[in-house]
Amino acid sequence: MATHESTEFLAGVIEGFYGAPWSPAERSELFEWMSRWGLNTYLYCPKDDLKHRTIWREPYTLEEEAALRTTIEGCQRRGLRFIYGLGPGLDIRYGQDSELEHLRRRFQQVGALGGRDFALLFDDIPDATEAADRQRWGSFAAAQCHVANTMAQWAWEHTPDGRFLFCPTPYCGRMAERQLGGEGYLETLGRELLPAIDVFWTGPEIISQEITVPHVRELRQRLRRKPVIWDNLHANDYDGRRFYCGPYAGRPRELRGEVNGLLSNPNNEFPLNYVPLRTLAEFVHGRGPWDPRAAFESALREWQPRFETVHGPLALEDLVLLCDAYYLPHQEGPEAENLFQAIAGLLAGRLPAQKEAVQACRAQAARLRQVCARTAEIRCRPLFYALSRRVWELREELDLLDRILAGETEKGILNESCSSDFHLPGTYRGGLASRLQQLLVQHADGTFTARRDLAGPPPGPLAGPAHHTAP
Repeated sequence: MATHESTEFLAGVIEGFYGAPWSPAERSELFEWMSRWGLNTYLYCPKDDLKHRTIWREPYTLEEEAALRTTIEGCQRRGLRFIYGLGPGLDIRYGQDSELEHLRRRFQQVGALGGRDFALLFDDIPDATEAADRQRWGSFAAAQCHVANTMAQWAWEHTPDGRFLFCPTPYCGRMAERQLGGEGYLETLGRELLPAIDVFWTGPEIISQEITVPHVRELRQRLRRKPVIWDNLHANDYDGRRFYCGPYAGRPRELRGEVNGLLSNPNNEFPLNYVPLRTLAEFVHGRGPWDPRAAFESALREWQPRFETVHGPLALEDLVLLCDAYYLPHQEGPEAENLFQAIAGLLAGRLPAQKEAVQACRAQAARLRQVCARTAEIRCRPLFYALSRRVWELREELDLLDRILAGETEKGILNESCSSDFHLPGTYRGGLASRLQQLLVQHADGTFTARRDLAGPPPGPLAGPAHHTAP
């Protein structure tokens, strides 16, 4: 059994998002990227593999086994570590031995397919246990440690050099501060979880803009081990209107010495992950201060051939502009930010509405709008499908704003009302979700308040369904 902290630095990819899992062809391409770039670890735990999480007690069918074997062998052929993750936390009964037997059977099934490394994931679950479990272990964390320790010891009996990982219920700083999982949860892990079990952590937040060395050092004292960073920087499963093509950023290179690994849980749409993963690999293997923008531009030059269109290649400067519009969760890329500030300044009257300034702003918006339109001509259709709905929305917004700015250029009237055949009432960003969003205002500190300025009918009971009778 492993009794000491593992030394191999884990660097790679987590397929752990909510949404449709990647296809076998996409995983094969991913493994090629990873092997070429020096990434060494792939964690399989897609939330929408129902048997990973929702019905975790049910064994895989023969067909599912064959698909999983293909994935495991694809990793191993390229020298990559395959980690199988299981998420039983939604309904596991910690005190029942039969539950441990279900876990063993699943790990045995995956082991028979070639799996050697495992993870138990207790993220995104209710932080409550049955009364009998609380009485037996005293805390939620202690009950989870019992399960994890038991399964890790079983795994190491079969593969002494295997890795075993654990995702806590409070897996970021904010969750820990709010005592999700109970008071002293992380300290209990530090005391009771076997030292050789790696612990995942996402940073100060679920999607952390920055992860600093002091933050991780404080965490290490509580966990009594180096964490493995589960990095959601490029994850987009929480926002269907965005994706992230920006670089690995907000982490200093010194962070590598404070953790046991850096694994990225990236965009749902596999074709959009080239730059995020390429720059992660550069971050892991490079030397000297980290320059995210330089790494971004270098990765874009490599990715550019995928943007070949039926009428020729997309220019690199146009690709930079497009990806700046889908950069990182907390920031736009420089060119997109400059465009936004120019438009916002003109509309708000912060910038002088001189005809030359308006024309320059419209020209840059037209350039981005044309780049969006050209994505429809990309020969690599999976890439286009990954882009299409988001860039179409951006294209429409740019078109609408251009109609407003045109009032200054053509008539000298800024903010003159305009209309568009593509933004009709009831069709422009409509639906219940959009209407509900309009009822609240989010402030800079993240809090929400109700809007009081919306006109509408007086409150009353919701209308029931319409009843139709045959003529």
